[in-house]
Amino acid sequence: MRSVALPYLEIVAAGIWWTIGAAALGPGVGTVVLAAGLGTTGALVAALRRRHGSGEPLPPGGRSRVLRLIVGALALIAVAAVGLGFLGYGELAVPIGCAVVGGAALLLSPVLADRAPFAAGSALMVLGAAGTVLALDSAGALYPQGVVGLGAGAVLWLFGAQRTGLLAEVRERTGR
Repeated sequence: MRSVALPYLEIVAAGIWWTIGAAALGPGVGTVVLAAGLGTTGALVAALRRRHGSGEPLPPGGRSRVLRLIVGALALIAVAAVGLGFLGYGELAVPIGCAVVGGAALLLSPVLADRAPFAAGSALMVLGAAGTVLALDSAGALYPQGVVGLGAGAVLWLFGAQRTGLLAEVRERTGR
């Protein structure tokens, strides 16, 4: 069992995206979906903590690169959300944010020396583009916020579990 750098990154990001998506649902269903997502995130973090602890250290200069990517992505999302709201296209904030996070994941892939963040980033960018089309073609927050948020959460859980070896462990236990 090899340790990986930043084992919680995708899982925690998935929990955040799942929360964003669940907020677009009605109070009853949204609460149940949110609880299921937070429970999944907690279970995955606990499994990763047992398996990897705090993870292996990043390569030299990796920590500053990761911090620059995260801060840059958050700043770009904030500026885009304010600008889109000012222009009357606030419904595009979540899909554009998803695409920005996807772009950051693409740039994170070489730092982690793994292809899973590249694949996850590509999927998030496609999801963001699809969410943008849905937002421009529909009314309400269900498609641009709900579908994109829940979809991004599921994508990040899947790729995070793959990158950290949780999926391989499940395959071994089931005998496949």
